[in-house]
Amino acid sequence: MHPPQNPDVPSIAARLDRLPVTSLHRRFTRLIALGNFFEIYELFLSGVLATTLKTTFALSGLGLSLVLASAFVGAFIGAVLIGRCADRIGRRTAYMITLSLYSAATLACAFAPSLWTLVAFRFVAGIGLGGELPVTDSFLGDLLPPARRGRYTARAFTAAYLAVPVVGLLGTVLVDGAPLGIAGWRWMFAIGALGALLTFLLRRGLPESPRWLESVGRTTEADEITTLFEKAAEAEGWTRPAGTEGAAADHALPNQTPRPLPVTSLFRPPLARRTALMAVLWILAPIGYYGFSSLATLVLASKGLDVSSSLTYLTFSFIGYPLGSYLSMLVMEKAERKWILCASLAGMALSGLAYGNATTKVAIITAGFCFTMVANVMSNAGHIYLLEQFPTSVRTTGTGWVYSLSRLSTAAAPFYLIPLLDSFGAGAVFALVAAAMLLASVAVAFGVRTTGLSVETIAGPAPSTAPSPAPAQPATPATLSAHETH
Repeated sequence: MHPPQNPDVPSIAARLDRLPVTSLHRRFTRLIALGNFFEIYELFLSGVLATTLKTTFALSGLGLSLVLASAFVGAFIGAVLIGRCADRIGRRTAYMITLSLYSAATLACAFAPSLWTLVAFRFVAGIGLGGELPVTDSFLGDLLPPARRGRYTARAFTAAYLAVPVVGLLGTVLVDGAPLGIAGWRWMFAIGALGALLTFLLRRGLPESPRWLESVGRTTEADEITTLFEKAAEAEGWTRPAGTEGAAADHALPNQTPRPLPVTSLFRPPLARRTALMAVLWILAPIGYYGFSSLATLVLASKGLDVSSSLTYLTFSFIGYPLGSYLSMLVMEKAERKWILCASLAGMALSGLAYGNATTKVAIITAGFCFTMVANVMSNAGHIYLLEQFPTSVRTTGTGWVYSLSRLSTAAAPFYLIPLLDSFGAGAVFALVAAAMLLASVAVAFGVRTTGLSVETIAGPAPSTAPSPAPAQPATPATLSAHETH
């Protein structure tokens, strides 16, 4: 039961939203980014090691597809289960679960004696990976004030995407070697596992989300953590609103404690439309985003390049990931989020077509760099846009379910992209990628406005669940009309 709240006292959400970004916000953002660094490291590891693993285990096309897909099938399960778990037992606890699974299973990958043990360990690691990003998005959405939510979420992912060129660089150094008599690809798995273990130890200092605590009735704990943020802001020169001015500022924000919602609210108006649009986006976008990273060395091999040359080209292309992420920081609060997302999806379509049909060294590197740069603007905008769609009590459940679809899409991609590459070449692969990106861009154009708005304001009134003598009328999209405008 949730005790009634005094309407003259601002809610936890209102108190968090009126704060500036403090050193405490930045510290927690860095901790979250560190975990994401190793999550991104693992996701891009398969593409870098694809050619090497194919040779090591004498893989057929099906065997290679299983290796590439196994982590993403696990991530599908992790996104569903851990996403829901985070809304039931808390963001922080769910974070510890994701890192425990990932670090243990990835270390086991380093010692895998056969194809099937590698597939099994990557599946388990994928369960941890699947929960990481939904919890990250919800955590950042819960903690960051609206005016800086986009920029600091993009900053967290910018730091995390430094993992991509690191993976490429480690691949060029280790993949053809055997330090201490151990194959280089095993070292690359071990590095990821040890990094995740370090992150686990550092993340023990993370607080629980005050918004989540308030949503489940643990208001005393929510107040204590929110007070820590307020004191940090005051220590840096912020003045707490007082008197009439303070009351006006507080009442400009939603003051009522949010009521917990059932999972079915995601499929009822006004949230059903958002769930459907996000599902379309996150089914289609991974075809290009992870299709490139998973098939990059194979595409270059199809153009006649050897492993060493492919990894060198790929390392230059991968520099676009952190630079694109940095670019997203500069634009994320300057324009409406959904239009940034639409434009970057269209950019992926155009640069992907150029990459698929490139034949010279300069053209391959340039097109690959442009693709990865706009892909990370898209990725960051997509993560931020998704975390803004759902109310606190079902935020991680909603993002987790949508992410689960992206993982299934990614897992399925090698099974049709590799045969398409083998039969028709890179041009046909990226023609399919371009079509998917353009369709996703059109879908996002029908989404809600979110930039600069409180997550409670974006969420709007929830569907009514109270019993009534007459059939209950759900909240209509008209209640969100101010934010549904195209």
